[in-house]
Amino acid sequence: MTGTEPAALRIDTTRPHPARVYDWFLGGKDNYPVDEQLGRQIASMQGDAPRAARANRRFMQRATRRLVEQSGIRQFLDIGTGIPTEPNLHQIAQRVAPDARVVYVDNDPIVLAHAGALLRGTPQGVTEYLQADARNPATILEQAGRILDFSRPIALSLIALLHFVADEDGAYDLVGTLVDALAPGSCLVLSAMTADFEPENVRRGIEAYAAGGVTLVARTHTEMGGFFKGLDLVEPGIVSVVDWHPELGVDETPDGEGPVSLYGGVGVKG
Repeated sequence: MTGTEPAALRIDTTRPHPARVYDWFLGGKDNYPVDEQLGRQIASMQGDAPRAARANRRFMQRATRRLVEQSGIRQFLDIGTGIPTEPNLHQIAQRVAPDARVVYVDNDPIVLAHAGALLRGTPQGVTEYLQADARNPATILEQAGRILDFSRPIALSLIALLHFVADEDGAYDLVGTLVDALAPGSCLVLSAMTADFEPENVRRGIEAYAAGGVTLVARTHTEMGGFFKGLDLVEPGIVSVVDWHPELGVDETPDGEGPVSLYGGVGVKG
């Protein structure tokens, strides 16, 4: 990247970025030495960090598959999209329902640089990418409203996003604003980090991220439940992401035993 490029396209390779560290955990190539360094540091303290990243992606895939196949959802708003991985949300949804409409949202320049990979959807459906910050839900809703029909059910996907938003920065308010805009029958799909299973390992991971300039928040089961206030939780409720409907997995290979330090859940708006 050069200094003549728009600010939105400049990628800072001097500091680790959560999306790129996550990409490294997943075995991706869209990361830099500074991201790998932090990833290796975290993996040395939390040996299951790469497994947790893989489990999180699998949770997204299973939840998307269930909502398309069993709930008839045909619209998806995925905020905090991250660097494209295979299969991505629109690929899963449109394999079942080619007319599914998917809007991705992220504010990371590297995701914008790879947005083309996110836009290869079916001719019958719609796949769009918006450059916006999750902390500005009103802006997201305004832009997404040009693509999605908010009078009909939408699946709001917040995957591994909210542990980067502290309570004092409005984590619960931004979720509330987004959910309030959804029609009855819509769903919230959410995963976020917890220290309930491995408190000491998670604490060290949080400190490592903080040393790299990244805010990370671990929430309890009760605190996670606050994001689903007013929604009907789909069974089995809020659980470690590996335990959320594993029977819906497709081509999932065994990947260790026991929970990972990420809670996941799906709630339905009545």
